[in-house]
Amino acid sequence: MIDPVAKFPSELDQLPDRDTEETAEWAASLDAVAKAAGPHRAAYLMRRTLQHAEGAGLALPKLLETDYVNTIPSSSEPVIDGDEEMERRITAWNRWNAAAMVTRGSKHGVGGHIATFASAAWLYETGFNHFFRGKEGDGSGDQLYIQGHASPGIYARAFLDGRLTEAHLDKFRQESAGDGLPSYPHPRRLPWLWEFPTVSMGLGPLSAIYQARFNRYLTNRNIKDVSNSHVWAFLGDGEMDEPESTAALALASREGLDNLTFVINCNLQRLDGPVRANFKIVQELEAQFRGAGWNVVKSLWGGAWDELFQLDTTGALVRRLREVPDAQVQTYQTRDAAYIREDFFGKDPALVEMAKLLSDDKILECFHLSRGGHEPRKVYAAYKAALSHKGAPTVILAQTVKGFTLGDGFASKNANHQMKKLTNDEFKNMRDLLELPISDAQFVDGVVPYGHPGADSPEVRYLQERRAALGGPAPARRSHAIAPLPAPADKSFAAFDKGSGHQSMATTMAFVRLMKDLIRDKTTGKRWVPIVPDEARTFGMESLFPSLGIYSPKGQTYEPVDRDQLMYYREAKDGQILNEGITEAGSMADFIAASSAYATHGEAMIPFYIFYSMFGWQRTADQMWQLGDQLGRGFLVGATAGRTTLTGEGLQHADGHSPMIAATNPAAMSYDPAFAYEVAAIVKDGLRRMYGEAAPGEDQNVFYYLTVYNEPMPQPAKPAGIDEGIVKGLYRFNTAESAGVTVPSPKLSASLEQGGAPIAPRIQLLGSGTAIHWTLEAQKLLAEEWGVAADVWSATSWTELRRDALEADAALLRGEERTPFIRTALEGVDSPVLAVSDYMRQVPDQIAQWVEQDYSSLGADGFGLSDTREAARRHFGVDAQSIVVAALAQLAKRGEVPVTAVKEARERYGL
Repeated sequence: MIDPVAKFPSELDQLPDRDTEETAEWAASLDAVAKAAGPHRAAYLMRRTLQHAEGAGLALPKLLETDYVNTIPSSSEPVIDGDEEMERRITAWNRWNAAAMVTRGSKHGVGGHIATFASAAWLYETGFNHFFRGKEGDGSGDQLYIQGHASPGIYARAFLDGRLTEAHLDKFRQESAGDGLPSYPHPRRLPWLWEFPTVSMGLGPLSAIYQARFNRYLTNRNIKDVSNSHVWAFLGDGEMDEPESTAALALASREGLDNLTFVINCNLQRLDGPVRANFKIVQELEAQFRGAGWNVVKSLWGGAWDELFQLDTTGALVRRLREVPDAQVQTYQTRDAAYIREDFFGKDPALVEMAKLLSDDKILECFHLSRGGHEPRKVYAAYKAALSHKGAPTVILAQTVKGFTLGDGFASKNANHQMKKLTNDEFKNMRDLLELPISDAQFVDGVVPYGHPGADSPEVRYLQERRAALGGPAPARRSHAIAPLPAPADKSFAAFDKGSGHQSMATTMAFVRLMKDLIRDKTTGKRWVPIVPDEARTFGMESLFPSLGIYSPKGQTYEPVDRDQLMYYREAKDGQILNEGITEAGSMADFIAASSAYATHGEAMIPFYIFYSMFGWQRTADQMWQLGDQLGRGFLVGATAGRTTLTGEGLQHADGHSPMIAATNPAAMSYDPAFAYEVAAIVKDGLRRMYGEAAPGEDQNVFYYLTVYNEPMPQPAKPAGIDEGIVKGLYRFNTAESAGVTVPSPKLSASLEQGGAPIAPRIQLLGSGTAIHWTLEAQKLLAEEWGVAADVWSATSWTELRRDALEADAALLRGEERTPFIRTALEGVDSPVLAVSDYMRQVPDQIAQWVEQDYSSLGADGFGLSDTREAARRHFGVDAQSIVVAALAQLAKRGEVPVTAVKEARERYGL
């Protein structure tokens, strides 16, 4: 007998054993079973005991894996509420048209994917026929995250129900004329159909989790009751390798998101070959999801396997299924019965005897065709189980064959992801297999025809009736007729117009103060969604904790350690703040869900997500593209921005490039404000454009990116008449004369050498963000020490200036005359321009080709470093003294100051 305590020390050793004799008897019984009936029988009894204990409500750890069989036995499958034969015919038409569309498109070289939808067709069709709620009821319906490579099947269904025509299908992946179909789910390209962009693998599952969570947030905050909405995410087993795919599993279970179901198409193949060639991806995923607290439903084998499982009186079949690696299962799909008899059944005497009872046809039916994901009854049972499970999200692991019904040339082939077309003979074989009424004569000039039973056919009527009962077409995106949100009171924005006097204020704090005022607005305040990745105190937002509350579906079940303090940590079920912990990706997923609530739920929400600027675009730029594709609206705020403002943090915290990355995203309105009143003006204009009355021609489906700084500086009063310049990207903050600097010394005046009256050389200094303060200091040094007059301009957005100029160039190509704003702003200036930024020079250089004056720039190129702000700025050559030297050098090239002045300045400042 095994002594469990002596041989297997564990955490149980620390617990009191009230009856050591009874414990020994249990261990002896297990030993006896293992000796008499074998270890498999002993393991079975242990698992049965654990299952019974769980059912009895005993708190025991759950098993992370179950056998490689269906979770729901055939005897427990519910009856499908519908006409199975009719649904088979509908699915057959959709399979055909999906393959025909991609094959026809391949003649134009546009490609496409066939094999993914072929494997997943029943996973979608069962949902469309029985489960997925449309938006014609409460305006929300269910949220469907469609696997990107399955898009041809979704288009095929929309063609069958009349939402698309043959002309549309023939424009698959041909969008330039304006009426084509995008390759994948792209809401920006096809906004009436697609809700969520999903083809950037890993982002779909992450976003689905946060969408389900945001649905609860809306309900708990009494914005809108969306408790009937269910989020369905269709994923590939290969996609689950992406870190983002599983990054938030614990969040979903921790918050009990039973409004969420993952459907993972386990066809065992990724793009180049098997997902887990030497292992079993289903078992791995089961353990991962169970360990994270999810309900797991496996639908692996079709009904043809029932006979085999009934013959398995020893458990040999189940053991063999569990030990065969995935790549070998894929191989069985392509081999004959003799091979399968030898390689699969021949490994165990009990299986050899079982195989003798099976015909070759039966073996091929099981190993070639019969998978849980290919049978609507199995899928229906899994979906029913998912919806009925409460308290945790569900993942359905459905085994399929990639390329199913496409013929032997496709099914389970490693290369099938890249195979874009079928031959006509393969189509005819597929037609016969699917029993479709398509004649050989319809293949005109060798072109595969589309198939349609007719607009008034029983199939189409059935499809439309099912969808009507479920609330309308799906997938579908609705642009709800939402009334513009009323503008907040001007006093919230005007509060910054007077400046801060002698008090210093960082623009980060100015933004937070503005948000506090806007959130207090009685009309729109509740629609703000503050999102913070565990850095609220860094950004001075802790004062919002007690007033707004931090969202938690459980409220606050403890007494916070700082309860006796004014700004204590308060969680609440109706809390407004989303404090996500240390996850920029999760925070961005929050932002995306909130930013598109106007379409998903018909509720305009105003998210603002504030983060370390370095950990925004650099870390989650792919999600920013997803945000733009999803037509999201809101404010992204890169705080502690710039390469030199965050002292002591070092290379990985020093952001010198986020505006450059933001400039690549057409939906991002990117601003680098210098002063508090600029922040207020930009936010005000953003609210008008995104949520109010947009001007004619303005795209409302944009989002704003603002960089703000943690460097306290005196905030000046707002000059008059500059609002247009703030929004468009540039205005003159002051001139040398209006700044009241010392009258220039004539010693550097080039006019003296020519015998004329002394004229001070002049230069234009364009600064953005925190760099404006160095330019103002340089303005004073240039005047007082070098006799050079400098005008200072605030460049709130290099990117918007560039975009405006590009639009002017495009207008010229159309024969229209239009002057870029940058030229209009600098009109009449005959002195050189020096642009200064706390970012790499590429950021201000975006406008260089449209500046008619002599142009040069300074920026913080290279890696960041840890030091004081002053030392960092000297290192990168962007401090006030470096600006002076650069200005003198630019003037010296024009002959307006002596070249020797540049050397003299460098020596004076120790550069």
